[in-house]
Amino acid sequence: MNSQQMKHINEDSTLFPTYKKWELTFESAEGSYITAADGKTYLDCMAGIGVVNLGHKHPAVLKSVEQQLHKGWHASNFFQYDGQEKTAQLLTEHSSGDIVFFANSGTEANEAAIKLSRKYTGRTKIISFVQSFHGRTLGSMAATGQESIHQGFGPMLQGFEYLPFNDVNELESAIDEDTAAVMVEPVQGEGGVVPASPEFLKAVESLCKKNGALFVVDEVQTGIGRTGAFFAYEHAEVSPDIIVAAKGLGNGFPVGAIIGKKHLASAFGPGSHGTTFGGNPLAMAAAQATLETVISEDMAGQAAEKGAFLMEELEKKIGHSSKVKEIRGKGLMIGIELHEPAADYIMSIQKQGVLMIGAGPNVIRLLPPLTITKEELQHAVNTIASVLNTN
Repeated sequence: MNSQQMKHINEDSTLFPTYKKWELTFESAEGSYITAADGKTYLDCMAGIGVVNLGHKHPAVLKSVEQQLHKGWHASNFFQYDGQEKTAQLLTEHSSGDIVFFANSGTEANEAAIKLSRKYTGRTKIISFVQSFHGRTLGSMAATGQESIHQGFGPMLQGFEYLPFNDVNELESAIDEDTAAVMVEPVQGEGGVVPASPEFLKAVESLCKKNGALFVVDEVQTGIGRTGAFFAYEHAEVSPDIIVAAKGLGNGFPVGAIIGKKHLASAFGPGSHGTTFGGNPLAMAAAQATLETVISEDMAGQAAEKGAFLMEELEKKIGHSSKVKEIRGKGLMIGIELHEPAADYIMSIQKQGVLMIGAGPNVIRLLPPLTITKEELQHAVNTIASVLNTN
């Protein structure tokens, strides 16, 4: 273990030191705010890393989970659950898919997408992209195009190839009759908040059809209204074979899903895949209430409007700063790329009472709840500008 790793180990903790934890202890949260154990309240512009799309402790989600809690929260997937069918119907009605498999997280859902792609096509090669992020299990980690994520774990699962993002020519050269799937994020989140161009996504769809490969979109971070559409692939007017959802799906309750086209059902019959906890009644109560609220209150439309406001204000206040290289994103998924490391600025913003996170070494990432007000967004922008202008 090197000295850098040692710095992040709290010798008094009984937890594995897998996270670089802040000097903040969570106490409670409501709406767009988190209160720490010391009583200080923070404007939350990270939403649990793009999870709490409806804000903390949303009343509709809270009520739904509480009602299910008193009925029971586990019986196993040998039982039929009405909540699974209702939640799956909401997802298929608002996507290009027809059938759903429920998991517990985005990583698990991506793992399912990898398995389904290989089993349905009978092929093993999967193409993803440099700086992509798909998870940390062995399969989803192998799909992730970041060497830093692979380091220390020995040989990766074979069959994955990483291409430059948004490069149609490279994809045309790489995709072939051995390709099971192309996995792509409509906006690379952990890779720096980098949107895929509509032309690129259309090319992925076309080349997958031409070569008999599956078109898989990882919407773990971009889905459920985040980018100004229910799913971000809609901006490009494409029709993926598999959509991977998680994060915002349960508004903080652990749940993931893959949404697939009907013809894929033959590859995922009894015994082919499974999960003990996936699709449990509590998760479905949270997801169903979340989806119903996102749809009925047009949260995607709100994200588009507020995102345009946020981008305009950021450009106005910091767009000409010598420290800012680029401001980019879609809806309420915004990245501010600096000419230098962003970590110290993020911590300075936090000291001013606003929570944000990074996306790669030089990017400040904003992922606020979709319910955030324009006044709260303005406060966040003013705080960013103050910190960038005084440091």
